[in-house]
Parts: sequence; C-alpha cells; structure tokens
Amino acid sequence: MIYLAYFAAPILVAAGLILALATDPGVRWRLRARRPAEQRGIALLRSWLTPEQAEQWETRGDFEVVGCDTGRRYRITPGTAMNIRELDGDGHAIAQWCFVPEGKLVTGDILLAQKIALETMEQRVLALAYTQPPRP
Repeated sequence: MIYLAYFAAPILVAAGLILALATDPGVRWRLRARRPAEQRGIALLRSWLTPEQAEQWETRGDFEVVGCDTGRRYRITPGTAMNIRELDGDGHAIAQWCFVPEGKLVTGDILLAQKIALETMEQRVLALAYTQPPRP
C-alpha cells in the first residue's frame, strides 16, 4: 500500500498541473498565438531558401547548406536541438551539431539563423556548437 501512495502522489500532481494548464485562458491564448508566429517563421525561412533548398524542403522536409569556410555539406532538419547533420561525400551523416540563437524564437527563425550562420561564419559558429556522433 505504501508503494501505491508513493507513485500516486506524483501522478496526481502532474494530472492537476496538466488540467490547470489546459483550462487556463492565458495558456490557451499563448498556444493559439504561437501558431501564426510559427507559420510566419516558416514563411520567412522559405523566402531565404535557394530554389534547390526549397525543393528539398518541399520533398523531404529538410534542406542542405554548404559551409562557407570548409565547403562541407550540412542537412538542417526541423527542430531546435541537435538538428544539424554534417554529411560525408555520399550524403551520410558523420556528425550532429547543435547551436541556436538566444531568445524565444519560433522554429522557422531558428532554422534560418542556422542556415545563415553556416553559410557566412561556419568556423566561428561550429567552435561554439555542441557536437556528437550521429544517431543510427
């Protein structure tokens, strides 16, 4: 019986928190307000993509950039963490990179900042980035 009480308390607290967030008008408004911002962020990103990158975005949901300093290819995928894959000559991921601008930005704005950074200051941004081997 002690074990049940031990696990039930955190579950009840979490359920209460979720219920409070779901019914709070301020939280609901912020979630609804964020949707148009996300759409505008993706629209801005798309306006900066080259025709080849736009084709990749439409067909695969990601796009590739070439680093300005090394000529390496990187695939930027939707997301805001560990979403940049360094590619070898055959297009296979050989490393994952993570760097994001500061602030509360929508995904499209983050992807655009990553694209511009790799295309204009690759070595400086990678010196600050977190890296790890690619996931299988």
